[in-house]
Amino acid sequence: MLGEVSESTVRTQTSATAARVVRHDHPTPVLGALGLFTVLLGAALPLIDFFIVNVALPTIDHDLNAGPALLELVVAGYGLAYAVLLVLGGRLGDMAGRRRLFLLGIAAFGITSLACGLAPNAWTLVGSRVAQGAAAALMLPQVLATIQAATSGHRRARAMSLYGATAGLSMVAGQILGGVLVAAAPLSSVFGESAGWRSVFLVNVPVAAVGLVLAARAVPETRSDKPAPIDVPGTVLLTVSLVTLLAPLTEGRAAGWPAWTWVSLALFPFAAYAFYRVEQRADRLGQTPLVPPSLLRLDSLRRGLALVVPFSIGFGGFMFVIAVALQQGLKLGPAAAGLSMAPMAVAFFVASLAGPRLILRYGSRVVTAGGLIQGVGVLVLAFTVWREWSGLGLLGLMPGVAIAGFGQGLQLPVLFRIVLSDVPPARAGVGGGVMTTTQQAALALGVATLGTLFLSLVPGSGMRDALAVTLLVQLAAVVLTVLLSLRLPRKVA
Repeated sequence: MLGEVSESTVRTQTSATAARVVRHDHPTPVLGALGLFTVLLGAALPLIDFFIVNVALPTIDHDLNAGPALLELVVAGYGLAYAVLLVLGGRLGDMAGRRRLFLLGIAAFGITSLACGLAPNAWTLVGSRVAQGAAAALMLPQVLATIQAATSGHRRARAMSLYGATAGLSMVAGQILGGVLVAAAPLSSVFGESAGWRSVFLVNVPVAAVGLVLAARAVPETRSDKPAPIDVPGTVLLTVSLVTLLAPLTEGRAAGWPAWTWVSLALFPFAAYAFYRVEQRADRLGQTPLVPPSLLRLDSLRRGLALVVPFSIGFGGFMFVIAVALQQGLKLGPAAAGLSMAPMAVAFFVASLAGPRLILRYGSRVVTAGGLIQGVGVLVLAFTVWREWSGLGLLGLMPGVAIAGFGQGLQLPVLFRIVLSDVPPARAGVGGGVMTTTQQAALALGVATLGTLFLSLVPGSGMRDALAVTLLVQLAAVVLTVLLSLRLPRKVA
C-alpha cells in the first residue's frame, strides 16, 4: 500500500514537473544554449533592419519615385517608432511575461517585414516601416530582460558579452547583407527591377518564422514579481520628447527647414524637462515610473549610458554617411558598398572574442583602449579619403575600417555588461528598455546630425571633403568616449 502511494506520488510530481516545463513557467527559469541563441536572433533582427536599408535607398528612390524627404522617413519612421516604444515594451514584458511579448514581437516583426517588402508605393513603405519599428520595440527589450532574469554569475557575463557582440555585428552585417541582397536580387523573377530593395525586407520573414518556433520551445517565461502599471504620462512625454528632437533633425534638411522644424526643436527641452519632473514625482511617491530616476543612481548604469550616447551617435552617423558616399560619390554598386564594411565586421568579431579574457585582467580599461584604437581607425580613414579619393576602392578603405571595427569590438560588449551589471532582476525589463532606448535614439540622432552635416556640405565642398569633415566630427565623438571611459567602474561584473 505504501509502495502504491509512493509510486502515485512520484507520478503526480513527475506530471507536475512536466507541466511546468511545457508552460516554460518554472519558479527558477534557466535560459539554455538554444534559448540564448533564439533571443540573440531576436536582438539581431531589429538592429540589422535599422542599417540594412541604407544601401537600398537609391533603388527605393528609383523604383517608387520617393524623393529625399520620404527616403529619410523610411529610415526615420522605423527609428522613431522603435526608440519611443522600447521602454514601454520592456514594461509590458515585466507585466505580461517576457516570453509572451517576445513571441508577439517576433511574429509582428515578420508580418510587418512582409508588408514592407510588398509595399506598392513610398507612403505605404513608410507606414509599414513605422509598424515594423513598433514590433521591434515589443521584441528587443525582452532579450536583455530574459538574460538578466534567467541567468546568473559566469553564464550571465558570457550571455551579456554575446549580446554586445551580436549588437555590434548586426549593425555592420545589416549594411553588408543589404548590399548583397540589392545586387543579387534573388526575387527578380517575381518583382522585376524592384526585387533588390524588396529582398532586404522579405528576408526577415523566414528568419522570424524560425525564431518564433524556437522561442516557443526554448525560451523560458519570466516576469516581474510585482509588475507595475503602465505609466501613461511618462510614456506620452517620452514620446513627445524624442519626436520633437529626432523628427525635425531627420526631416529638416530634406524639407527645407520649414517653420514646424524650428517649433519642434524649441519644444524639445520643455518636453524633456516635463518628462523628468513627472518621473521624479512618481518615483518620490513610491510609484513605478517608466524611467525611474532612482535607477539612474546606479553608477554603472548612469556612467555606461553616458558613454553609449556618443558611441552610438558616431556609429549610426558613420554607417549612413559611408553608404551614401560610396554609392553616390565613388559610384560603387550596392554589393561593393556593403562589402566594403566586411573588414569592420571581421575585426569587430575578433575583438569581441578577445574582450572577455581582457576584461578579467584589465576591467573597464578595455573600453578606453578600444576607444583609442577606434580613434586611430577613424583618423586613418579620414586621411585615406582626403588623399586617395579619386582612386579609392575596397583595399584602400580596408585599414581604416578594420582598425575602427576592432576598437568598437572592444567597447560595445563591455559597455552593455557595465550598464546592466547592477540592475536587479525584478527591474530587468525597465533597465533593458532604458539602455536600448538610449542606444536606438542615439543611433537615430547620429543619422540625423552627421547625415545632415554631410549632405549639407556636399554641394559646396564636394563629396570627398564633406566625408573627411564628417569623419573628423565623428573622431571628436570618439575622443569623448575615451574621456568618459575613464569614469567607468574599474571592475566589470
